[in-house]
Amino acid sequence: MREKSATGELELLLGLLDEAYDRPAWHGPNLRGALRGLSAEAARWRPGPGKHCIWELALHCAYWKYAVRQRLFGGRRGAFLRKGSNWFPLPHPADAAAWKADLVLLDEHHRLLRETVAALPPRRLAERVRKHTLARMIRGVGAHDLYHAGQVRLLIKLAGAKR
Repeated sequence: MREKSATGELELLLGLLDEAYDRPAWHGPNLRGALRGLSAEAARWRPGPGKHCIWELALHCAYWKYAVRQRLFGGRRGAFLRKGSNWFPLPHPADAAAWKADLVLLDEHHRLLRETVAALPPRRLAERVRKHTLARMIRGVGAHDLYHAGQVRLLIKLAGAKR
């Protein structure tokens, strides 16, 4: 019975990842929906000096999908495509081609994370890594996407950006 319960939890976690990132949900735009159709110019707009732009938020979300996936494998971080961790500088030039490439990077890290979660034996969801269960980390990355989707929507409004 316990395995069946964990299997149901895994299905719920996959549903959360899907709705938070790129599948229809009741709450409105998910992260990928919030980024859809946004120009590179709008993505690099900042609300003030030292404040994050949408592009940085997208890279930040890609990084944390990578980091959680590494933790699910029991691996160490360090091989993310960009140097650094958590927040990354914009590429040079920060043009439409670079923006498109970074959206592909975000999509790819989401796909890899989702595949990793789908392949997890349900009994592993209760395992702990750095004080947190694997299930909590997976829920957290979904919540992280939604949190930043809200920020993206707010920045679009503040910038007066057109899609």
